[in-house]
Amino acid sequence: MRLSGIVLNITLLAGLAFGGSQSNYDPDQNIWTLSNGWIRTSFQLTPEGFFLTQQISDLQSGDTWAASPNRPTSPVRLQADSDLFDAQTRFFLVAQYAESVNPGGIRQFIVLQDVKGPAQITVILDLYDNHPVLRYSLKYKNLTAAATHVTWINMVPWTFDDLGKRYTAFRVNQWSVVARPEDFQTQQSLLDTSGSGVEVYSGSAGRQCGWLALRDSEQRGLFTGWEFDGQTKTAVRQDGSKGYVQFSSTVLNLNHPVEPYGEFQVPNTFIGLFHGDWDEAGYRTQRFVESVLAKPAPDAKSFPYVSWDSWGYQDKIDEQTLRRNADIAANLGVQLFTVDLGWARGIGDWHADPAKFPNGLDALSDYVHSLGMKFGLHFALAEADASSQVLRDNPDWSATDDANYFGAKSLCLSNQPAQEWLIREAIRMIDEYHVDWILQDGQNMVKQCTKTTHTHDPADSNYSNAVNGINAVVSAIQKARPNVFWENCENGGNMMTFNMAKNYVTSITNDASGSLAARRAVYGATYPFPPRYAERYMPESDGFTPYATHSYRFGGPWVLMTRLPDLHTDQVAFLKDQIQNYKNQRTDISVGKVFHILPPAANATDAIQSYNEATDTAIAVVTRAAASGPTYLFRPKGLKAQQRYTVWFEIDPAVYSQSGAQLMSNGFRVMLPKPYSSEVVHIEPQQ
Repeated sequence: MRLSGIVLNITLLAGLAFGGSQSNYDPDQNIWTLSNGWIRTSFQLTPEGFFLTQQISDLQSGDTWAASPNRPTSPVRLQADSDLFDAQTRFFLVAQYAESVNPGGIRQFIVLQDVKGPAQITVILDLYDNHPVLRYSLKYKNLTAAATHVTWINMVPWTFDDLGKRYTAFRVNQWSVVARPEDFQTQQSLLDTSGSGVEVYSGSAGRQCGWLALRDSEQRGLFTGWEFDGQTKTAVRQDGSKGYVQFSSTVLNLNHPVEPYGEFQVPNTFIGLFHGDWDEAGYRTQRFVESVLAKPAPDAKSFPYVSWDSWGYQDKIDEQTLRRNADIAANLGVQLFTVDLGWARGIGDWHADPAKFPNGLDALSDYVHSLGMKFGLHFALAEADASSQVLRDNPDWSATDDANYFGAKSLCLSNQPAQEWLIREAIRMIDEYHVDWILQDGQNMVKQCTKTTHTHDPADSNYSNAVNGINAVVSAIQKARPNVFWENCENGGNMMTFNMAKNYVTSITNDASGSLAARRAVYGATYPFPPRYAERYMPESDGFTPYATHSYRFGGPWVLMTRLPDLHTDQVAFLKDQIQNYKNQRTDISVGKVFHILPPAANATDAIQSYNEATDTAIAVVTRAAASGPTYLFRPKGLKAQQRYTVWFEIDPAVYSQSGAQLMSNGFRVMLPKPYSSEVVHIEPQQ
């Protein structure tokens, strides 16, 4: 009688729609179909009790990704102790319901119980208006009287019929603390049909960004991303003999305890559809991230910021030096003034050094505010010197991680006492020093820790120090002080994940490694991430030429690390002009579709373009490094074929007037007269 009542309730709830997204449930066949006009996806609880994925279809292109008859697939892929829940597990339906989600969409809940009784699984499917993306997560509820341990999950549990085609995988490296030429480089790999996979190792201190795209020979494509900051291994492989292509993604070293009748939340992931090239995959990802996941920007009209950071002085800073720089920064048009490492008595001792700031750090902050700028502060929240008061009083709070950030030890943020202390300290620091912006830095933000004396499971620090560690700490501080914005930095762009994008308004990429590295970082990072998540630090060694400043025009916040009082008058005037140009164009670049024309290289010309569909305008930065020729034939992309456009340049006085079709087909010459020269191209519609 109990199960009959549940089924009746389900029948009454069939067919719900919120905005353009809808979820329809067929109670006779136990089939759920979700659609938003862009994609349609369906799942079934079969008569035998198997919960399976049927297909995902692109309603715009007609592309369909159907389950393989040789490899049934289920969004349920999880192991708790010896119990494996997957496509071979039999379930019965407990409940199903849907609710609206912001910003415009539907969330479908499907509650299943294992017929053997040890667990309840809730499948959660999100569809958002105007996005060809399905967001997915899973909840595991332990129905036994003893604690269990979740030891394996598949966050990207999708297998599709390969239709006999060949597939190419695409991934992007993230920053490495150890200098390597492949930072933010893209990698394309033709899948081996014998089943060997292309792998992505992502998360804090990982190798790649947390994103993977796949495309067949006919331009049908999929992309996927996972919302987790710890270390993961994701792969895609093709078994041509059995006719399927398969994704998988797991949290490494997972051993998470779940108390009796407690729940475990699998990190959210998403899978999206595209038809076309990798730029299309990137654009569909970016628009979804910006609309659904990303931390809202401080101000759409004035962000990304132009910033100044004190690291040009390293830790040799004091109040008077910073005041002199603040005066000039304000005159240049800088919006955010950040005091980097060296302001505190020590790492982990988050009180201003009285010798450097005899009037107090709050006095400097108030002075910066009086000049019309925001005040930012460096905060290596997961680190502490061995001599700091917190570790003298609590030596066991350190993690077993030996990252050694400027000689400091690592703190274990999923150890509850350490976490509570850190949250209190951060709120005090923000209030005492009138902070508007946090530059979060450190080495390996998700610490490894095997201590048995801490409140996390010693075998589970990857998951615990991500979800219950850094994520919990940042969330608690942001909830207490919601008007303070955070910048992600892990000695560079070394935690490029979609969970990062949910908590931070930007992320450093190249970490002050120069013009070429800045362009490489932007070129790679703007495949999976919106341009504002490609922040660049410009070191003083770059000099003051158009080549240098143009290298920072495209992307997220532009951070100057220059000793401003040392500049000559003409350098100040040049920099002020370049800052204004950056401000004039940042919005168009931020919202536009990124076209990756030519990748940066030491002896070549590179080009990157943004097209803003709303204004029908394009901006491109073309840069010649050490070699290459004096001109480059640039063919823009994305323009309207019949529209006539004006093309003008920031250096070259030439002006062109042609149709979009002519420009995209024939192109035009960009003048790059000598090594280390550059140009910014503007394309605007004629009325």
